[in-house]
Amino acid sequence: MKISLVTDIGQKRSNNQDFINKFDNKNGITLVILADGMGGHRAGNIASEMTVTDLGREWINTDYTELSQIRDWLLVTLEAENRKVYELGQTDEYKGMGTTVEALAIVDNNVIYAHVGDSRIGLLHQGEYQLLTSDHSLVNELVKAGQLTEEEAANHPQKNIITQSIGQANPVEPDLGVQVLEENDYLIINSDGLTNMITNDEIVSILSQDKNLDDKNNELVTLANERGGLDNITIALIHAESEIICWSLSDPQIYRTGWNGRCLSGKRSHS
Repeated sequence: MKISLVTDIGQKRSNNQDFINKFDNKNGITLVILADGMGGHRAGNIASEMTVTDLGREWINTDYTELSQIRDWLLVTLEAENRKVYELGQTDEYKGMGTTVEALAIVDNNVIYAHVGDSRIGLLHQGEYQLLTSDHSLVNELVKAGQLTEEEAANHPQKNIITQSIGQANPVEPDLGVQVLEENDYLIINSDGLTNMITNDEIVSILSQDKNLDDKNNELVTLANERGGLDNITIALIHAESEIICWSLSDPQIYRTGWNGRCLSGKRSHS
């Protein structure tokens, strides 16, 4: 499993309110976290960086490997962070601060994720892009109610109003999901600064090129900036590569990797 992270200020913003990082727990399970902050002055910057950093600090002290354990941890930790950001946002300096968050833990070929806000997680499988998350936004609620078309929502003046965020007064209700990755699948985790600028078909085209993962990620950012770069652009790419066969020269066994690169032992079959 390969991971590439990139963030860019874009062409129009004076600061970058996005934040992204990845962390490994005591058993080597990776958690990728992306946040897109909001609020006046530096409040958005603080909310996104604080959320990613706090979640990462908690994660590295865990030893969770089971999806059920990680699910429970995500629910508890996201609500604790929601309260923390909300309370800080009651001060004059940080009034109205909040952030979206996408948090994904990779366990072999399974990815469990939590989604809050209007950042996105998409899957590229066999040349087709599928959006795994549903925006927590006013216009998306209107689309689901049949009051707006997708085309109308894309250009709606209130498209940036979100209905859930870390830092809200009410308890946060993240959407949770599990995705099983197959060989050559990609997960695309991004702030809206990417998908407001380029199409899903363009994402597919770039990821299908014969380039390394970092180059593909940088090309996505470049294209979004060429289209105007109206917002900060932040992307995590996760690529499920081919399985690797690991041979032990000292033992007549075959070792096959899990998707996270760890070799799993299994007896060699004899015919």
